[in-house]
Amino acid sequence: MRGSLMNRRGVQRFRQALISTVGSVKIKLVLGFCIGFTLIALAGRASEFMGWTTSRSASLERFSDSRKGYAIVMNTWKRYDLLKQSISHYSRCPRLDSIHIVWSEPNPPSDALKKIMYHIIELNTRDGRQVKLKFDINKEDSLNNRFKEIPDLATDAVFSIDDDVIFPCSSVEFAFDVWQSASDSMVGFVPRMHWVDPTNGRMDHYIYGGWWSVWWTGTYSMVLSKAAFFHKKYLKLYTNEMPASIKDFITKNRNCEDIAMSFLVANVTGAPPIWVKGKILEIGSTGISSMGGHTEKRTHCVDRFAAEFGRMPLVPTSVKAVDSRNIWFW
Repeated sequence: MRGSLMNRRGVQRFRQALISTVGSVKIKLVLGFCIGFTLIALAGRASEFMGWTTSRSASLERFSDSRKGYAIVMNTWKRYDLLKQSISHYSRCPRLDSIHIVWSEPNPPSDALKKIMYHIIELNTRDGRQVKLKFDINKEDSLNNRFKEIPDLATDAVFSIDDDVIFPCSSVEFAFDVWQSASDSMVGFVPRMHWVDPTNGRMDHYIYGGWWSVWWTGTYSMVLSKAAFFHKKYLKLYTNEMPASIKDFITKNRNCEDIAMSFLVANVTGAPPIWVKGKILEIGSTGISSMGGHTEKRTHCVDRFAAEFGRMPLVPTSVKAVDSRNIWFW
């Protein structure tokens, strides 16, 4: 009887040990399966982050193709050495599709100048790219010409630039990336500000704030078209819908076409522009901004354009786009 009881207890202990062992094995198997699945998922996700998957690469290529790069629209006036230098520099930029030179001089560009320009393009695009170069000839000498609609423009993005300023291609490409994330906005390197005139006692008179105003306050409401990206649709809007009185004023005074474009874009979007940090090299020695009374003339433009638009469309902001790959602390 006692021996039978001992045998039963031994069998029960063996069963409990067996059940415990099997349960432990099941748990280990489940844990092992979960860990293995997690590692596989993370490996797949990591490869996607690193751009190793075919679908990811294909989607990026489709996104890149849909934009077709950008076109440079360059304003110039009888500064052929500066023009050559600028064309030589920007033709090296990787995603540049075409260059349109806004020509408003009395005489058309000479065959010799064209030949040199085409040769410069050919020398700088030997990597299989085909950058197109075109002189957009205008009969009238007007600063409005820089915003004339370009019917055969292949790209959505326009980089408006003067012939006497140079930005590194890396900065231009970064600004293009920023513009792609907000393609209705103006994205540029040269910020400016407007203020309500505190001495007037009214809220509908304004003061134009130059670079030092932006530097002091960290606030801006415009980026100048001497170095800015915008959508090509704004060329059509400027050409066809900008009030004739504003365009006539710009032609007569040879100033403020950049402010007018800032007004137009802000009026459409209801949003501020985007200032991109970039190093600027000014290769020209003189310009409109170097003349006396420049700030006062620009203040008059801001006041006049606000009256023409029936309101102040410019929106102040303090946001700046910075390429964090090129700075130590951010």
